[in-house]
Amino acid sequence: MQLEILNAATLSEIDAAFSSLAKKRPHALVVAGDALYLSRPKELTAQVARLALPAIYPYREFPASGGLISYGTNRPIAYQQAGVYASRVLKGAKTIDLPVMQPVTFELVINLKTAKALGLAIPPTLLALADEVID
Repeated sequence: MQLEILNAATLSEIDAAFSSLAKKRPHALVVAGDALYLSRPKELTAQVARLALPAIYPYREFPASGGLISYGTNRPIAYQQAGVYASRVLKGAKTIDLPVMQPVTFELVINLKTAKALGLAIPPTLLALADEVID
């Protein structure tokens, strides 16, 4: 298996990355977590669909917008933890005394409609592990 990393930090770089993907025809795509990507889940999943690529995303908004699958942190819970942490700092706690916080809740979301469009059969064991299955 050959791994290729395409960096895209602007809209024009995203377009260039998809042009590159169209030429290279990879077997799959992994989309990293980035605020720019999260602000455009419908546009990104539409471009991936045009290339007929199976892709995994970091946030549930992507399969909800037509992407295949996401696996990542539960952002509302992470934001709640950040709020609790900030509250402790604002109440006078020293940051050096606070524990390092890491996400503890992850979620798997699978879009079966997209899987069918790609001709993919999702194993029942994976469906059973999913937090949400979109039909």
